[in-house]
Amino acid sequence: MTTHDDAAVAKYDELSENLEKVEQLSQRLIEVMSRHDPIRRELSAPNHEVFTNAATAYWAEMIENPAKVFEQQMEFWGKSVQHFVDAQQALAQGKLEAPEDDTPTDRRFSNPMWQTNPYFNFVKQQYMLNADAIRNAVDSIEDLPSKERVRLKYFSDQIVDMMAPTNFLGTNPDALEKAVETEGRSLIAGLENLIRDLESNNGELLVKLADETAFELGRNVATTPGKVVFRNKMMELLQYSPSTEEVHEIPLVIFPPWINKYYILDLKEKNSLIKWLVDQGYTVFVVSWVNPDRSFAEVGIEDYIEDGYLTAVSEVKKLTKQKQVNAVGYCIAGTTLHLTLALMKKRGDKSIKTATFFTTLTDFAEQGEFTPFLQNDFVDGIEAEAAEHGLLRSFIMQRTMSFLRSNDLIYGPAIRSYMMGEAPPAFDLLYWNGDGSGLPGKMVVDYLRRLCQDNQFVNEGIELFGETLHISDVTLPICAVTCETDHIARWKDCYRGFQQTKSRNRTFIVSQSGHIAGIVNPPSKKKYGHYTNKDLKLDSDEWLEKAEFTEGTWWPRWDTWLSSSSGKKVAAREPGDSDHPPIEDAPGSYVKVPATR
Repeated sequence: MTTHDDAAVAKYDELSENLEKVEQLSQRLIEVMSRHDPIRRELSAPNHEVFTNAATAYWAEMIENPAKVFEQQMEFWGKSVQHFVDAQQALAQGKLEAPEDDTPTDRRFSNPMWQTNPYFNFVKQQYMLNADAIRNAVDSIEDLPSKERVRLKYFSDQIVDMMAPTNFLGTNPDALEKAVETEGRSLIAGLENLIRDLESNNGELLVKLADETAFELGRNVATTPGKVVFRNKMMELLQYSPSTEEVHEIPLVIFPPWINKYYILDLKEKNSLIKWLVDQGYTVFVVSWVNPDRSFAEVGIEDYIEDGYLTAVSEVKKLTKQKQVNAVGYCIAGTTLHLTLALMKKRGDKSIKTATFFTTLTDFAEQGEFTPFLQNDFVDGIEAEAAEHGLLRSFIMQRTMSFLRSNDLIYGPAIRSYMMGEAPPAFDLLYWNGDGSGLPGKMVVDYLRRLCQDNQFVNEGIELFGETLHISDVTLPICAVTCETDHIARWKDCYRGFQQTKSRNRTFIVSQSGHIAGIVNPPSKKKYGHYTNKDLKLDSDEWLEKAEFTEGTWWPRWDTWLSSSSGKKVAAREPGDSDHPPIEDAPGSYVKVPATR
């Protein structure tokens, strides 16, 4: 009996000691937050007019149709009171169990206690009622412009997600159970994780999604053998070592997005598109963009085209002794590849034989989930940020993208890291996701104002290099690969822009899955299939309805399309030549530069 009591006392003492450590860490947390230099308010929330207009419309509806508004309120009140009564009756019967629960399945509430424990179940059900009430109120507001409605829905959903009981220690059974099981050690580890993330981001809260110590560029990610064969202020040009005795005559140059780094296409050998293309017998070049600092403030779209696209194509032609290359553009790099092709058409430059676009938008008439961030108040904030710092800092873009999937990329990871005290996973994709790039000030403002907001490329044309460039100027053979559940570049929006090109040889593919998984989908996975349909005159819904579905990745289909325009087979080329002696091994230096904070 004494032994048992002694063990209990020791356990209690350990818990008390750990809670004291929590108090000490809390003081450190306060010190970190006191040094926080917050970003501009415009980049954290919409202009107050969004909510003012919504409130005005709501009260106007109440005056014109009070019965409708009162009906909504009474429904919410009635359900809340009934919920309370049901819980009280369950307790009055002497049963420590939850009342009947018909709320929808939600993976946030997977712990059995959300269903069986009356306290947690009551909290969960009331949260669900509150969330429904907010969404119903937003949906019922009339006489709001469509863009304001989209914004109001987005920001109200953010409030709903933020207020989930899982996000608070006192109402999260997983976190509470672990705190008891570990005598409070999980809370200490969680606070240490929180302070670490705040200190690494100048007091700005960005949840670390992956264990950064588990990866090293060139060792276990970005490992395809190759050399840096050219470098200028904007990019390094990587040429990969052949793995076949012969290669296609016409080389392939890939332009990745400069919002992130190129090695999403070369994470590891088994899912590397770059390695797979090399193994199919292509001479593969990839542009590794510079990670800009404040000195790049006046770098614009023209600089990316001139010192990136046109220079890379020119150097690849010299290296391979070819008159033409095939090109690939991914996301924003695909948008800019379209601009480059239109410019080359105006100049009579036929250096690019075919072009392929991964998840590429050109027609921004529909802004989708980015609508909240493409209105003047946010863009004004970005413009002011760019004017002050010379660039849009990476963490701002990263945070914005994360809020589009806040439960998966913010609250879920925060719960595991800060409440449960878990270390971030060693996951290469999440490591890449956190290894972002800044955007030069002039470029990002031009992109947002002229392309996203004004949609100049498909409307009146965009003025660059003294030319008016229009999407109809794109006439060479093209292929587009889009992704069915892509929330960044929705496939229907990509399709609409693709239809407006004037190419006579066009192939359009919709891969299953999203912006990354739909592209990084190697044949070995046998996971996501794809849709094809040659009739590009159909609207998007009819196109998909009549499309042919093929199991497995689109990679081999694209290989067939690409190889038909890649010429005869020639002896494999080693990286570099006498005029381009290899500078260093791939992945090069530019990709290793961290983003400016």
